[in-house]
Amino acid sequence: MMRFRLLHDYLEQKQTEVDQANRNLGELANEPANRRRLTNVGTFRAYGLAYRQRHPEIRQDMAIMVRMMEPDSQGIPIEVYCFTATTAWTQYERIQGDVFDHLLAILPEIGLRLYQSPSGTDFSGIGGRLRGEMPLL
Repeated sequence: MMRFRLLHDYLEQKQTEVDQANRNLGELANEPANRRRLTNVGTFRAYGLAYRQRHPEIRQDMAIMVRMMEPDSQGIPIEVYCFTATTAWTQYERIQGDVFDHLLAILPEIGLRLYQSPSGTDFSGIGGRLRGEMPLL
């Protein structure tokens, strides 16, 4: 992910911190459970923050954050918090959509997936494929 312009500096700094923390562990670092490491969720949060800090339609003088909420059985909810530079409703909705479109599109590049609860239609499609039925178009 070092090739991502918005992540390069973050990853360099974090990797230095992680390497130093692991060196400080000495022999304890031989056990993987003791080692500090980077995560894709933390990297996504850093990317989301950097993206919005450089977005021309996001207010830079107000709070900007990406934070993990309490994990549950459906995954780890991520809260995206910022303010647009406009209060015009249609422009706000466009900006919000653009930000989420971009963040959702980058998920696979960071090794993450969006969770969506399966519906009855999802399960019926699986059942038909298991029975060898052709889907209706």
